[in-house]
Amino acid sequence: MDNQLEIELNPTEILKKEFKSKMRGYDPEEVDGYLDLVIKDYQTYQENIDRLTADNTRLFNKVEELNRQLSASDGVKEVKPQQASAATNYDILKRLSNLERHVFGAKLSDQNGAAQTRVQNHSQFD
Repeated sequence: MDNQLEIELNPTEILKKEFKSKMRGYDPEEVDGYLDLVIKDYQTYQENIDRLTADNTRLFNKVEELNRQLSASDGVKEVKPQQASAATNYDILKRLSNLERHVFGAKLSDQNGAAQTRVQNHSQFD
């Protein structure tokens, strides 16, 4: 990450740090005990930073992947409606034609039959 602060110490450096002893200095065992606590906290923070950095990277990659899928699907959406509407229109016209044939077919057959009969009857009289 570009905006991450540089960490100067790591848990190993803290563990290896040795202090000079002076006559009225701090109790070395107490200092070591406190530094052990600091090391544990440092390790916990570093593990959290590593986990969060990995999660952040994974999520950025996921966003990029989803954006690529979205842009690809936008291209498909532009093409699909035209094809789908053409197929839908064709299906509707085909169904309408079948329905007309079914409903009006019997009437047209009856009318055509009656007209042919009239034409035949008319031609017989001529």
